[in-house]
Amino acid sequence: TLEQLLAVHTQRYLASLKVETHPASQWWSLNVAKIAEIPPLLFVPNYFVQRSYLRPMRFQTGGSMLAARVALQSGLGWAINLGGGFHHCSADRGGGFCPYADITLTVRMLQTSENGIERILIVDLDAHQGNGYERDLMDDGGVFIMDMYNYRIYPRDHTAKLAIRRAVELKPHTDDEEYLRKLKHCLHQSLLEFEPNFIIYNAGTDVLKGDPLGLLDITPEGVIERDEIVFRAALERSIPLVMLLSGGYLRSSARVIANSIVNLRDKALLPTME
Repeated sequence: TLEQLLAVHTQRYLASLKVETHPASQWWSLNVAKIAEIPPLLFVPNYFVQRSYLRPMRFQTGGSMLAARVALQSGLGWAINLGGGFHHCSADRGGGFCPYADITLTVRMLQTSENGIERILIVDLDAHQGNGYERDLMDDGGVFIMDMYNYRIYPRDHTAKLAIRRAVELKPHTDDEEYLRKLKHCLHQSLLEFEPNFIIYNAGTDVLKGDPLGLLDITPEGVIERDEIVFRAALERSIPLVMLLSGGYLRSSARVIANSIVNLRDKALLPTME
């Protein structure tokens, strides 16, 4: 809802998107076209942009917040949003296909909830630096950011990098062995240092070999093992976790995600209600 979005986003930014509560007059979708990186959207009637792009993105944003509440309040200790992870969007600026700051919104919701979550660990394993929420959470001592990304690709945001407590910079074409070794070590160190009571896991599959934007060389088996490492670490420490799917630009990404979730279930890493 507009009220929920305003917990993080500025009125000016939302107006630039022409959300439904700020109806567009005619054809003006310039900022949306920039964020989505689809220039023809500039010439598409805004009502169509709302219905076909922004409204579904708001559902995904609401899904991130709902999943966090489920992970926290259901007794399961986990939830997965089949979308979300818009980590390039901040309070007043979208970018990189990300129009809403669902990660920042989820953090703020957790912090102000009746459960009073005080220490949130963001484990960002999308191939790109999560510069949006990093800008929003720059001075928030209650959030620890571990960001593992290809440092030679978009967004190369050096200001946002100041918010990262554990940066794991990868070279293009990093393979499974190096990737998983660094993940195990840095995740373990982050958990020891910060002792979080909630984990937001941004699980982009743009790390897959052949992804045109991630430029890393992780196999489907590597992604499945990656997700297992993160879920096992959370379960062993009884830390609630929400998983967001974030980026992934291969047709095979959907099948890899599905196989990974099945593997998590088969390894008993997705507890169910008795």
